[in-house]
Amino acid sequence: MPDADAFRASILSLLANHPERAFRPHEIAKRFGVSNHGRYQTLLGVVEDLKESRAVDVLRGGRIQHLAAPTAEAEGVLSGHPHGFAFVTLHAPPDLAGQEVFVRAGRTGTALDGDTVRLALAAPERDAPDEDKRQGEVVAVVARGRAEVVGTFTVTGRMGWVAPDDRRVPRDVLVPPEDWNGATPGDKVVVSIDRFDDRRASPEGRILSVLGRADAPGVDVLAIALSHGAKASFPSDVEREAEAVPTTIGAGEIARRLDLRDAPVFTIDPADAKDFDDAIHTRDLGEGRTEVGVHIADVSHYVPPGGALDAEAYARATSTYLVDRTIPMLPEALSNGVCSLRPNEDKLCYSVILTVGADGAVERYEILETVIHSHHRFSYEGAQEVLDGADHEFADEVRRAGRLSEVLTARRMREGAIDFDVPEIKVKLGADGQPVDIVLKERRPANRLIEELMLLANRAVAEEASKRSRALVYRIHDQPDAERIAALAEYVRPFGYSLPHAEGRVSREALNDLLRQVKGHPEAPVIEQAAIRAMSKAVYSPHNIGHYGLGFAHYAHFTSPIRRYPDLIVHRLLKSYLGQATTYPTLPTTEALEAQAKHCSNREAEAAEAERESVRLKQVEFAAQHTGEAFDGVVTGVTKFGVFVQMQALLAEGLVHVREMEGDFWEYDPRRYALVGRHTGRRIRAGDACRVRIVAADAGARQVDLVFETMPGGAPSGDGDGRRSKSRAAKRAPKAVRTKATRTKGPKNRRR
Repeated sequence: MPDADAFRASILSLLANHPERAFRPHEIAKRFGVSNHGRYQTLLGVVEDLKESRAVDVLRGGRIQHLAAPTAEAEGVLSGHPHGFAFVTLHAPPDLAGQEVFVRAGRTGTALDGDTVRLALAAPERDAPDEDKRQGEVVAVVARGRAEVVGTFTVTGRMGWVAPDDRRVPRDVLVPPEDWNGATPGDKVVVSIDRFDDRRASPEGRILSVLGRADAPGVDVLAIALSHGAKASFPSDVEREAEAVPTTIGAGEIARRLDLRDAPVFTIDPADAKDFDDAIHTRDLGEGRTEVGVHIADVSHYVPPGGALDAEAYARATSTYLVDRTIPMLPEALSNGVCSLRPNEDKLCYSVILTVGADGAVERYEILETVIHSHHRFSYEGAQEVLDGADHEFADEVRRAGRLSEVLTARRMREGAIDFDVPEIKVKLGADGQPVDIVLKERRPANRLIEELMLLANRAVAEEASKRSRALVYRIHDQPDAERIAALAEYVRPFGYSLPHAEGRVSREALNDLLRQVKGHPEAPVIEQAAIRAMSKAVYSPHNIGHYGLGFAHYAHFTSPIRRYPDLIVHRLLKSYLGQATTYPTLPTTEALEAQAKHCSNREAEAAEAERESVRLKQVEFAAQHTGEAFDGVVTGVTKFGVFVQMQALLAEGLVHVREMEGDFWEYDPRRYALVGRHTGRRIRAGDACRVRIVAADAGARQVDLVFETMPGGAPSGDGDGRRSKSRAAKRAPKAVRTKATRTKGPKNRRR
C-alpha cells in the first residue's frame, strides 16, 4: 500500500523532527493536508500499526510521540501500578544498582508486579528535574515473581476469569472450563499463572483452590494475606517433621546448659498471645547494678538447617499478623507448643544475661544456651497493674525491670534515638467477623519495659559479632533521603514549625525536637506520619551501617525466632562462633547471607502490607455501618482531586472529592500542600479540623466517600508562615490544577 508506506515514513519523520511534542491522529492529518475520508482511514491504520509495533511512544489520550532509542540495557524488579505503568528497581549493571526506572503503560510487555525483567533504557534527559525518573521499556521477563494470584472468579460465555484482588496485577486471568476445579461465579480463588507470553492476550492459568464465597466471613482477610505471599496451611511433610519434634528435654541436654529453672523468670505478652518467644528475669546486684536475663526460645535447637521445616520457615520468613488471625512462620506444634515459653514448663532457651549499671550502661554480658522455667505469665495489663502498685509474688522483679527500662529509655534518648511514639489501631471483631469497634492500642510502661529489654539483648548480640569480626545478619536503618527531609521541612513550615537541615541532612536531635513540639496538637498525627514516611526503611543486611532511628552502631534481631527467620539465622551464627551447638554444617557465605537478608526484608514488607490492608478493610466496613452519620475529623492529606479526612470517633479515613466541594473554584497549591478557594481565599491543608458525613463506603475498593458538614481551613491571615492575603491570592494564583468543584471528574482510583 503506497499510501500506507508513505504515511509511515512521513509520520516517523514528523515525530523525529519534533521529539518533545505529542500528536493526535487528526493533528497529523491536518499537517499532511489529508481531507479525503479514505486516506484518513489509511492514516489511522498506520498510526495503530505504529503503536502496535512499538515504533512510537503512546501517551494518554492516544497521542503518539517520538520513541527515543534505547542506549543501554539493565535488569531489575518491577513494581506494578493499578493504572498500568510501573517502576523497576535496578540491580544490574552495578553502577545503576538501586536506581528506579519508570515504565509507561503499554511498555511493560508481559511483565507482572514482582517479576525480574530486562529493560531497554532510554537516554537520560539533560537537565531533567530529579523527580523525573529515567524511562525504559521491558524487553524480556527474566524470572516470574509470582506463580499465582488471588481473586474473584466469574464466567463469561464458556470461559472463566479471575479478577486479581491485588490491583498491581491489572490483567484478569483466563481459565478454561476443564481447570475450574469446582469454582463457581462469586468464589474467591487462588489461580496459577501458567502462561503469559503475549501482551495483547490475557494470562492463562488453573484454579488451584477455592477459598470460599467472596462475601463469606473471614474469606476477604484470608484473600488479602494470600495476595501478599502468605500461605494458609503447611505442606504435609512440614507438619510431619514438626510433629516428630520431641516434646521432652533429655537429661544430657539439660546438663550441658546453664540451668536457670530456679531463677525468677516470667513472661509479659499480649493477653491473646500464644507464641511466647521471650522471657525475662531481674536481680538486684547492689550499688545500683542490675542483672537482667533475656531468655529467647531456642528454635535453632529444634529446627536444623536443610530440612523441610527449615525450608518452609525460610520461604515464609515471618509470621503474618492480620486483623482476625495470625498466619505463623512455624507450625503450631512448635510455635504454640514445643518452642513457646509457656508457664510452668521447662524450656530450652538462648539467653543474654547482662549486668547493667545505674546509668543504664552495660558493664558485661554473656550469651548462653540455657534451660528455664517460666513461673508466671503476665499480660501487659497484668504487668501494668503490678507497676502501678498491685501486690504480686514477682512485684519486686517486675518493678525493678520497669525502673531499669526508664533508665534505658532516657539513655537512648540522650544518645540520639528518635522517639516515634505513634499509637497503633486495634479492631474488635464480632463472631461474624464484622467490626464492632476500633480503638487505639495503649502503649503503657509495661509495653516499653519489654521493648527496652529486647533492644538491650539485640544490641548486645550484634556487638558480639562485630567484636569477633564475624558475619551476621544485621537490622540496619540508613540515614533518611535528603530530598525527603527537605520536602518534610517544607511540609511542616505552613503549620508554623521548622526542621533545620543542611541540604536535606538532618540531625536526630532536630527530628526529636520537631516531634516534641507537635505532641498534643491537632496536627500531631499528620506530622508524625509525614516524618515516618520521610525515613528510610529498616531492612536486613550482612553489611552493617548501624541503625539511624535507634542511634545504635550495631543492632540485630535476636529476640523473636518463632516468628522471624532472621532471628533464627542470628542464633545459628552466634552458636557457631561461640563454640556452642553445631547448627550449620558449613557456615553460609556473605553472598548467601545477602540473598537471605533480601528475601526476609521483602517478605517482611509484604506481611506488613497485608496487615495494614486487613485493618483498612475493617475500617471501611466499620464506616459502612455508619453511612449517613456525621463525625468530627481532621484533614490528613490534600491532593488536587480532594481532601482526606480521618474521623476521630471511628479512627477511619475517607475522601471528600473536590467535585463535592461546592461554593468556590478550588486550586491545588503543591508548594503548600493546600487547596485554595480562588474567590474566598479559604485554604485547606493537613491538620485542619472539620466535620464530615459518610455518604458511601466500598470495602472492595477500600474507599470511604465523605462530604463536608463543616468546612476546614480559613482565609489567609498574612505572609509570615507562607500564607497569602485574599487580594494576593486573586492576583497570584498558585501554579496548579484549577478545577470548579461541581464540574470536576475525579480519577478512577481515589486511593493515595
